[in-house]
Amino acid sequence: MASGYSDVQDAEGRPPPPYDGINSIRATVWGEGEERLLSLPVNEERDLKIICIGAGASGLLLAYKLQRSFEKFELAVYEKNSDVAGTWHENRYPGCACDVPAHNYTYSFEPSASWSSVYAGSAEISTYFRGFSQKYNLGRYIKTRHQIVGAQWDETHSRWDVRVTDLATGRTFVDTCHVLVNAGGILNSWKWPEIKGLKTFGGRLMHSADWDESVSLFKLHPLAMAVESLPIYADIYSSSGIQILPSIQPVVSHLSHFIRSPTWVAPHGMEQHIYTPEEKQTFATVPGSLLAYRKAIECRYNQLWPLFVQSSKVQADAFIHVSGEMKGKLKNPELEGKVIPKWPVGCRRLTPGDGYLEALGKENVDVVWGDIQEVTPAGVVGGDGKEHPLDILICATGFDTSFTPRFPILNQCQQNLQDLWASDPARSPPSYLGLAAPHFPNYLTFLGPNSPIGNGPVLSGVEAQADYILKLLDRYQTDFSLLSFSPSPVAVSSFLAHKDRVLATSVFAAPCRSWYKNHTADGPIAALWPGSTLHYIEALQEVRYDDWVFTRRSEEGPGRWCWLGNGYSRTEKDMTADWAWYVREEDSGPYLSRGKWRKEITGSGKGKLDESIRISGVALKMDEM
Repeated sequence: MASGYSDVQDAEGRPPPPYDGINSIRATVWGEGEERLLSLPVNEERDLKIICIGAGASGLLLAYKLQRSFEKFELAVYEKNSDVAGTWHENRYPGCACDVPAHNYTYSFEPSASWSSVYAGSAEISTYFRGFSQKYNLGRYIKTRHQIVGAQWDETHSRWDVRVTDLATGRTFVDTCHVLVNAGGILNSWKWPEIKGLKTFGGRLMHSADWDESVSLFKLHPLAMAVESLPIYADIYSSSGIQILPSIQPVVSHLSHFIRSPTWVAPHGMEQHIYTPEEKQTFATVPGSLLAYRKAIECRYNQLWPLFVQSSKVQADAFIHVSGEMKGKLKNPELEGKVIPKWPVGCRRLTPGDGYLEALGKENVDVVWGDIQEVTPAGVVGGDGKEHPLDILICATGFDTSFTPRFPILNQCQQNLQDLWASDPARSPPSYLGLAAPHFPNYLTFLGPNSPIGNGPVLSGVEAQADYILKLLDRYQTDFSLLSFSPSPVAVSSFLAHKDRVLATSVFAAPCRSWYKNHTADGPIAALWPGSTLHYIEALQEVRYDDWVFTRRSEEGPGRWCWLGNGYSRTEKDMTADWAWYVREEDSGPYLSRGKWRKEITGSGKGKLDESIRISGVALKMDEM
């Protein structure tokens, strides 16, 4: 089928042209372009155009890795915000921080010795990603304030036609690409809660993900009388709500906090600590010191998986320990009975909350239990049936975490991925390893359904996804016979069946309402990988090409083998290369079995894992894993 966007022009005001000639994706292999093909060596790289959606941590990583490993490519990264860094650019509410130690909320190859504390705030994290982009000149690929509003697969030309709106001018145009990569993430589409009368509120209405920085609550702190007219409402349990409440409690006259369900507020895996100048200097100047520190932290978080197994001793010990910690901070039997869950630790995302539980007992905080009945012009009617007068209403209600794309994505059969991945509490979105969707050619995702987003170090999983994507792109670019690739529907359905079977024994399957299960208590677990982050990294180490469907110009005849070219290697066309590169004095090549490769790359047998590591205050023993 032809492009569905023939009525929309490109950035220069022209309709998108078809691809012609040898570099066209659908160039005739053994016809019009035969002579040119027969003049090329094996594995010649064809033109490759990629469009990436989003310039957060995943989009920046893709740009960096393409720039590092590929020589012949074109990349356009469209970012709806005014700057890079994704969710860390958008979220600026008081107390906004990452619950992963900052030294490990970085790319594995790009440490920073300058983090101010163990847990960094959003502004500092945003600065890290902006600095990464600037250091490697990734801005050359990025167009900020450009939002993707639709994409359609053009079967005739084997390309994606992507509709882009320039938010500065309001003008919409079409860009085209061979491969479309969605790096928009899962925390990028905030929403107002569906509460009766919300928009009738007469005071200041705010959302944690769209924070109005003109409301400078902290400036009012010295003026105790000035804050008497500023009662605040912070809604429900979310990481943002748990961070906001203790940050604003000391500076407002009164705060009504509405809670509709319990949650585990766990101690940090590491205590918060402000790094001294001497410590930062050591990290920056003593070889190996920062690497050893980062590895120790990463090893700690890579031991999380036993905590998520329902029958493990680690889970049982964590339940006792975290319950005790919460009781010690609440010091209120009534609140303890409502706030501390009965379901396993980790069923819903563990939420560290420095000062949160203590703040619930402060004199200027009222805790109102149950679902909100309605919002009135003057305040909120809570589960207690009373109207609570407010001047400012803060909704810390989070994001749309359904994995449904934020814009239409149409395949060759006019199927919309929005419909196929729509919220359905009865099933998981059909996705392959968090990376792709069946029947959607040349479409790849970061942090798609069933990615390791709550199982351990998340950016380590993102790096594994980026490497996997680049391996697919390399195969596609160096095989002229290929038109498209997508995961096999059979592979996807069997993966989902395996995922459900493994996660049935995890704490995530316990009866708690969680966005991991599309905000249900007993639905399928659509958000998480069925294993640890280390498990995910090893699973993605090699592309399982038998799980993919490749379409070619011709399945029969010589066209399938056009990538072999004219019989010459590319090395023979390079007068600066070593034409005997494989001749060595010893066999220094990589091990070709997974078992021995794994032992070599991890240094197995050369040391011993520190068994004194504690997670949520619980010591982990190797024989309990």
